[in-house]
Amino acid sequence: MTAPTYPGAEFSLPLEWMDFEDTAILFANHFLVQHQPNEFVLTVGQVTRPPVVGTPEQIREQAREFHRVPIATLARMGLTRDRTVELIGLLQAALQEHDRNLGSS
Repeated sequence: MTAPTYPGAEFSLPLEWMDFEDTAILFANHFLVQHQPNEFVLTVGQVTRPPVVGTPEQIREQAREFHRVPIATLARMGLTRDRTVELIGLLQAALQEHDRNLGSS
């Protein structure tokens, strides 16, 4: 096991999440990863279908008016390679626990 690398670890100070309950949970369904040596930028976004209503023909006509579907950027995070590996491990472990407890979908 490697030594903790967070600030204050050398003094055995505990970490504490601040404003945890006050922070909004945003639904993310679009991701972009950019990288260069030892650095990754993860952009998290939300994309929704354009607002169209009516008959199938009316919907097709409305869709012709759209030139793009915007993605709302929710966050951009820079990560070192080590933190990227850590995040991948955390996500894989959470997914395995989810599937073990609730089954995969």
